[in-house]
Amino acid sequence: MWSALSLTQLALLPTAAFAAYSLREVGARNTLDWRIWLESNGKPVSFWHDVPLFPDEENHRLVNMVVEIPRWTDGKIELKRSEPLNPIFHDDKKKKPRFVESVWPHKSYPFLYGSLPQTWESPNFNHDFTNEPGDNDPMDVFDIGGDPGYVGQIKQVKILGGLALNDGGETDWKVLSIDVQDPLSAFVNSFEDIEKYRPGLIKAYYDWFTYYKVARGDDVLPIVGGAYQDSAFMQGTIEESHGFWQELVRGEVDSNEINYNQTSIKGLDSYISKYRTTAAFDIPRRSSILPPTPKPEQYDRWYYLDEDFNLIELE
Repeated sequence: MWSALSLTQLALLPTAAFAAYSLREVGARNTLDWRIWLESNGKPVSFWHDVPLFPDEENHRLVNMVVEIPRWTDGKIELKRSEPLNPIFHDDKKKKPRFVESVWPHKSYPFLYGSLPQTWESPNFNHDFTNEPGDNDPMDVFDIGGDPGYVGQIKQVKILGGLALNDGGETDWKVLSIDVQDPLSAFVNSFEDIEKYRPGLIKAYYDWFTYYKVARGDDVLPIVGGAYQDSAFMQGTIEESHGFWQELVRGEVDSNEINYNQTSIKGLDSYISKYRTTAAFDIPRRSSILPPTPKPEQYDRWYYLDEDFNLIELE
């Protein structure tokens, strides 16, 4: 039976206990059947439900980040919430792989982008700050450090702030962070500190989140509150989201298609030994990486917006 003690025991596991991570990749990138599973000591586990949110239970300013989209890449890579162990996959729209257009002066995603494990933006109610339901995913996080990253990387980042997007009537938090190994990390503790060392960066990223979907024909995304929220506010929001995730994996709420099989806590009905996951979920036994499929040419050029973030088109 699930207990608060079990949750605490998971949270207190040292980072070293999770250091033996590897990746099992199958298929060709830029295709819909491509997958990456996370392995712990060579056995498949869940990026979402088995990686601890806090690498250090004594310091909740630091969190683990699952890198889904390396900096300057454009594939819309996510965790597959409906599949066992939530492997990484290429998201689709109209049964085709999704990509993000490069909007001048940025090259696709201008930062590392990913998710916070063991968090959940619950769609079951309207959230207080946004008055909108959650988007049914883990919280999104972006890292402004210099490491370009790689798909499936697990890294530790410091919380600096965040933005609350209203994306189609859903709450979609974007947590601002920096890799704890980045030299700048020692000098910044909230988004207000960044301007001194990286002039213009905070505004540029704020604007990017509002307009990055315009080139595909969508509207500008409103940011609730019209500003970054500070690190203390975001720490509280992340801890609240962690609580929603706890309710999810306990089976106490509507899971909304999410598969929450996990290998960490034996007291849950969703528990499965990691030594059984390959066979139980019919996961390929080893990596089988194929050459990537070329992406559509439309994503190899820049798109330009006017001062009101309207797409400039040549007539």
